[in-house]
Amino acid sequence: MDYRETPRPPKLDGFVAAIWTLDIRGKPDEWVGHQAVPDGCIELIRRHAGRSIWRSEQPPLFVTGLALRPAALRFSGDARFTGIRLWPWGWHALDGDRCADFADDWRAVAEDSPLAALLTDDGAQLPGLIAAFDDQPQSPIDLIRHVDSVGALARASGLGPRQLQRIFAREAGMPPRSYLRLLRFRDAVAGVQGDAPGLADTAAASGYADQAHMTREFRALGGLSPGTARRRAAGPFVPARDEPTMDG
Repeated sequence: MDYRETPRPPKLDGFVAAIWTLDIRGKPDEWVGHQAVPDGCIELIRRHAGRSIWRSEQPPLFVTGLALRPAALRFSGDARFTGIRLWPWGWHALDGDRCADFADDWRAVAEDSPLAALLTDDGAQLPGLIAAFDDQPQSPIDLIRHVDSVGALARASGLGPRQLQRIFAREAGMPPRSYLRLLRFRDAVAGVQGDAPGLADTAAASGYADQAHMTREFRALGGLSPGTARRRAAGPFVPARDEPTMDG
């Protein structure tokens, strides 16, 4: 499996979390199991080749909602994807469906939709993305990415607790505290990958009380241990242990 992220222009900060590609690099006639873990984002995805299944067969262009639990995916070995990982308020800036309406699920995107133009077959999505967000104001709740508590968000944004509750209900379909939990887990998953420090250090850097707290959250939200994520995860994707992965 080859997972890569494209450098994101500063103009997209606050709307787009990542632009990525995924190439399964397996045999066309074999199915490969993966698990996707929650990361607090909406994923607009185009499959350029092969097949993909999450509960049911997916079309070439689709969007996945906010994940609250791990998703068991199956890809044909020749599957290739391009994806845009959007913050929920970035997704709504594109007039996307309410996040609360398709959490832990996916929806097809029509090829004649303006969203389809953001993921072209040649992968040249940056100019279209920049243009799509060019006149969009930054959301005040984007500051949640840079704070460690709801109280800190209230102070940084100047919004009261009730205002924050209303905005997060609209933008994310959950309270700010619940969304902050997803972001903490997202940071921890990224933190255990690559040349990561010890798990205890990652737990502290991600805002957990201790390593045991982080381990409980990994099992609750990702269905795996931090050690498993360290060994097998690539971005938010974790190859299944009992199926071939055909790494490149």
